[in-house]
Amino acid sequence: MSSNVTIVGNLTRDPELRFTPAGAPVTTFGVAVNRRWQNRDSQQWEESTSFFNVTCWRDLAQNVSESLEKGSRVVVTGRLEQRSWETQDGERRSVVEIVADEVGPSLRWATADINRNERRDAGEGGWSGGGGGGSGGGPVEADQAEAPPPAATCPTRPPPPRSIPLRSPFDGQVAIQEQRQRP
Repeated sequence: MSSNVTIVGNLTRDPELRFTPAGAPVTTFGVAVNRRWQNRDSQQWEESTSFFNVTCWRDLAQNVSESLEKGSRVVVTGRLEQRSWETQDGERRSVVEIVADEVGPSLRWATADINRNERRDAGEGGWSGGGGGGSGGGPVEADQAEAPPPAATCPTRPPPPRSIPLRSPFDGQVAIQEQRQRP
């Protein structure tokens, strides 16, 4: 069974970069996905918004935290992952979140310049490789009072195993030059 997803939406908050105890970078951010359609019965336009928490690991985590900000329109491809934890009150909670394999700017209403990064070596404290497990957050309503603990500090979930380095000529930062609103 495959649980791969692709979403397009706007960041609901600035990406937050943290590090696991082993030194692996992990970034979390929220994405709001808007859907608009015309009701066939009433001919009125209707709209709904879904909120997703996204987690990125290693080089992708650092590039996202350096390149994106709240309001940026992005395309996220990754896999769904469920995680559970216990609150301080002893309640069991569960959340489904997206662990990103790729994150990029949406070019529908913007342009971007791509700047390739120097390769980060593990000996210099950086990480190489593609997405590799982990988690942090989940679909939440904007006014949700209690968010799940971040994966980097979650005692019930060990840090992800280090994956085989994967590189492509497109690895690197993306600077969004212009963000226009819908017409």
